[in-house]
Amino acid sequence: MASVPFDFASHYDAKALDHFDQHFVENLAREDRDLYQQLLVYRAAELSDAELSDFLIALAVSIERTLVGVFDIETEMLALSSSVTSNDHIFHFKKMFVARLAKRKLSQQVAMQDFASLDAWLDSVLTVNAISASDRESAVAKLGVSLLKNPEQHAQAIELLTDWSVQAMCTPEGRAATAGWVSLRLPNKCDFQHLVPTQPLEGDFGIEGVAEVVHREGFSLTDERMSLREIQNEVHYCVYCHDKDGDFCRTGFPVKKKQPELGLKKDAFNQPQTGCPLEERVSEAHLLQRDGYTLAALVMIMRDNPMCPATGHRICNDCMKACIYQKQDPVNIPQIETGILSEVLKLPWGVEIFNLLLRWNPLRHQQSVLHAYAGKKVAVMGMGPAGFSLAYHLLMEGCAVVGLDGLKIEPLPHDLVTKPIEDYNNLVEDLEKRITWGFGGVAEYGITVRWDKNFLTLLYLSLCRFQHFQVFGAVRFGGTFQVEDAWRLGFDHLAVAVGAGLPRELPIPGSLAVGMRQANDFLMALQLTGAAKRSHMANLQVSLPAVVVGGGLTAVDTATEVQAYYLVQIEKVMQRVETLKKILGEEKFWSHFKSVDQAALDQWLMHAEELRAERQLAQQLGRKPNVDALLKRWGGVTIVYRRSMQESPAYKRNHEELIRALGEGVGYLGHHEPLAALCDDHGHIVALQCRKRLPDGVTHEQNLVDLPARSVFVATGAKPNVAYSFEHRDTFARQGYEYQAFQDINGELLVSPIAEHCKSSFGAFTSYGQGDKRVSFLGDTHPLFHGSVVKAIASAKRIYPAVMSVLSQHTVEGDDYATFAANMQDYFAAKVLSRQVLSERHVELVIQSPAAVCHFQPGHLYRLQPWETRAQWLGETCLLGESKALVGTKVCRDQGTVTVVVPQDSVAGRLAALLRPGDQWLDGANGHYV
Repeated sequence: MASVPFDFASHYDAKALDHFDQHFVENLAREDRDLYQQLLVYRAAELSDAELSDFLIALAVSIERTLVGVFDIETEMLALSSSVTSNDHIFHFKKMFVARLAKRKLSQQVAMQDFASLDAWLDSVLTVNAISASDRESAVAKLGVSLLKNPEQHAQAIELLTDWSVQAMCTPEGRAATAGWVSLRLPNKCDFQHLVPTQPLEGDFGIEGVAEVVHREGFSLTDERMSLREIQNEVHYCVYCHDKDGDFCRTGFPVKKKQPELGLKKDAFNQPQTGCPLEERVSEAHLLQRDGYTLAALVMIMRDNPMCPATGHRICNDCMKACIYQKQDPVNIPQIETGILSEVLKLPWGVEIFNLLLRWNPLRHQQSVLHAYAGKKVAVMGMGPAGFSLAYHLLMEGCAVVGLDGLKIEPLPHDLVTKPIEDYNNLVEDLEKRITWGFGGVAEYGITVRWDKNFLTLLYLSLCRFQHFQVFGAVRFGGTFQVEDAWRLGFDHLAVAVGAGLPRELPIPGSLAVGMRQANDFLMALQLTGAAKRSHMANLQVSLPAVVVGGGLTAVDTATEVQAYYLVQIEKVMQRVETLKKILGEEKFWSHFKSVDQAALDQWLMHAEELRAERQLAQQLGRKPNVDALLKRWGGVTIVYRRSMQESPAYKRNHEELIRALGEGVGYLGHHEPLAALCDDHGHIVALQCRKRLPDGVTHEQNLVDLPARSVFVATGAKPNVAYSFEHRDTFARQGYEYQAFQDINGELLVSPIAEHCKSSFGAFTSYGQGDKRVSFLGDTHPLFHGSVVKAIASAKRIYPAVMSVLSQHTVEGDDYATFAANMQDYFAAKVLSRQVLSERHVELVIQSPAAVCHFQPGHLYRLQPWETRAQWLGETCLLGESKALVGTKVCRDQGTVTVVVPQDSVAGRLAALLRPGDQWLDGANGHYV
């Protein structure tokens, strides 16, 4: 396709994008008249199912050619396409040789030569045929494919190569010689009651684990994902069934294909097999990737899932659950999706290609191009996956969006936002050192380093490049910002995406003991304060043994992070203790601690000495440190669940995360129900008393176990966050602990029936209906989309049309966006006006923050939240600590100021006292304009 003129600034201008789209359509009309005619029909009215898939595939290839020309990456795309298709002979060999001939012989159990003899024969044949063995898997596949071209002539060689394949798969020496070969990897049958292999660990409590532990060090990305060959293996394993109306991974697995009224099948765990909540065109994307059209495959993915950096590998698996393979390993669709995105981002201008496809994608029936600003303004409360996805869809519709979040959101560097990025690596940071930007809610604070959070940075950057987007952190819904504030500030709509509430506390004696903590509070503090980084000063204390109570993925994430953090913590403590002892001297140093604190510090230092010794010994012997043995001796980390592992939500939703957690050394104790937190004389927990539940659910009082625990993390029963309805009663109608859902029918709010699953019809609105004002709710706040990142993103995709329908009834008169944006900045920003030293231990700060003082009441607390991007560095130490709770001693609403007194009784207090006039306090990042 002919090149279309384009430039960076035009990426973000609605008129320029519309002009670009016209050029694309005109070129298409000249070069492929039939496809052009189909596009016109598609834009006027949806094509039939029979026509749609072929049309989308052909158009995606055309879009790829256009993008290649726009970004002048023809050489790089040819190289990528060649890399993708260069493995085709391997998959042909696997299909014809391994999956047929070798698999048949496996079942026959006939006698054959040993692997060593067969392998020697194979080497000689490769040499005779001059096939390079530098990539032996590829070489063997080439040989096999060539033999099959004339099977009668090569019958004996085919027989021997078949025997070799069988021995390579079945014998220890064969498996060792071919480790990592995708061609010899056949699907396993699914045993749904034994998806996580475990064995009893040493000890008296019946804790389960795995034999081989690969211990994790630090907080870098723990999973580097599949190689391109492995991804292609999954692509070739897929059955392309979009043309047979059988792509259940997209639509859901029906009870009867011809009878949709019967609904969806339920899996072995009685969960409906809904397929991808976003209804992503999986089959079509895989077909494009198979044929080497990687960029076109991403275009196809982004048709239904423009937020694809926030989905994929280690995030979602709904599509896999509804894969057509139900009795054997499903296709690893999330790995393929993430692999396709990663390959495109590696291209020159990969970030800009992704950003252009966010704003222009002719595959979409709706939102194919960015709409011009139309004056409608929406506040989105909560910047997690649901919130930022809704913000994106509303921006595409021409709305101005202000994103608000209760936690801090750091500002991106101005140059990063305003200048084109040629190399994606300029955006990538080691997760152990990455700035915690704060954007993304649960995706930032709740998900661990199993997922590459550089994808979250990419989405943050992409939204900040919209001309009518602003985002502010440290704005609590119900406190700083209330529903009526939205209308007062000029918004036309309010969307609530504040996520899930806190897990339920354990209703047991001692539940408030020192050492007891909410699991999501720990995960948030770990990343929000920078505690996980060796350079940061946050005070986040963990002691071993540690127990995590709960059966969901939050419990699994918490267990892995507690274990990894403990090692970082004790090494940081030892380094700082040694430094302070040199400065203060031994006696003066210890004089600062009470006996109970000294006992905890002694344990950390003892463990740190053991860890240091093990590292030194490992270095001398040339091996890896045996950290797992140390952790087990110190008590380790154990997940405790009241039922069996197979009954746990983590097992049912994503058993692979359990496999990985146990593989890092975490223990699992099922059938144990906590009864009490046993404490020492200082009120610190020392053990968690549990009652052992038998598999049939029967409990006996004599089956009591005192599980040693110096730290306990509670990850049980999180529900949608409806705190606002308790603080401001009668604002929203509730059904129990969930907001009641309503539909807007011709301007009237009607109660919506309870939906069965995320693909059912549902109500997008709360009961709030003052005049033409509406409040929608989505993501984890909505019970239909609770508990999953991809469902949260899907909720935004499904809710935005309802929001736009309501907004279509609003009229805009004399809109001045620049004034509105400036007003938002003045209202939500906060900065230090003055600083006064009151005494050696106290500093007074006067903060200007109209939003923070608007609803102040006596007794309200403020959170002084430090900013990583503005923190000072002292050598290799970042002067950043945890947040500090403060009381407002004086409030002046007219001037928008609050006075706080900062006690310097902690690291956080001392760092807060360093603030100077003009410094940001609780400010949020601002939208930048290209």
